[in-house]
Amino acid sequence: MDRVAVFVDAGYFFAQGSALLSGKKTPRGELTLDLDKLLAALEEFSSKISRHPLLRIYWYDGTSTGPTPQHVTLAFKPNVKVRLGIVNTAGQQKGVDSLIVTDLITLARNRAMSDAVLLSGDEDVRVGVQQAQEIGVRVHLLGISPCRGSQSLLLMQEADTTHEWGKKEISTFLTHNQRSIQPVAAMPETPVAQPITLPLMVVSPEALDNLAKEAANEMDQNVIEGLIKNFESAERLPPDVDRPLIGRAKRSFGMLDPKQLAELRQAFVAALKLRLPPKPDPESAA
Repeated sequence: MDRVAVFVDAGYFFAQGSALLSGKKTPRGELTLDLDKLLAALEEFSSKISRHPLLRIYWYDGTSTGPTPQHVTLAFKPNVKVRLGIVNTAGQQKGVDSLIVTDLITLARNRAMSDAVLLSGDEDVRVGVQQAQEIGVRVHLLGISPCRGSQSLLLMQEADTTHEWGKKEISTFLTHNQRSIQPVAAMPETPVAQPITLPLMVVSPEALDNLAKEAANEMDQNVIEGLIKNFESAERLPPDVDRPLIGRAKRSFGMLDPKQLAELRQAFVAALKLRLPPKPDPESAA
């Protein structure tokens, strides 16, 4: 089919586009992209270089939290297909190059395109270029100035034709937003705060017992048996039960020492046992 497909590596586009406009690679939050102008420029360039109408534009990007608002907007644009890989915890894109390679080979094998315009610089996509060419597809590599510094030389050598967009072309749809950084006035030195030691309260066993019973009476009947078994086997309460119990005691008595906390937990479990249903008498059952 005499159609041209466009493959855009968004990571390359934003990184090299920002470097061209500002002199260094900057976060995407500092960039403003006019999607309609970019898509129109890509369609015009691809149709001119191949002399064939556009099949569609494939947009490849990484994400760590799902599609962004920009991805969603792009996905609803006519003749645009959004493909998403992932961004790992180190901020690196994973799976994007393999998506490009897969689409290059699949479209070539299915005779869905006669030409491909590739906006990327990664050598990993070279295998897709090679296999598409073996099936008869002409691959036109598009880069962002300076291409010799932003694209793999082996990828450039593999392509049928190479082309470069400079600042004149990029600035028509991509803008770098200068951030004004206000000088921060020096803050006066503040003395280091001394740790505050709260006095331990003297709490009677009766007071601990009463508080434990109040807390135990508020527990859901369905979880009581499980709490008791957990405490008897592991000698501890689940955090979502233990923390509120300790907080309750702190509000009533202040800071408790480890011995008092242990006594509080024992009293709490004892109060829970009082809420267990009575066991049937074996003699009466007989």
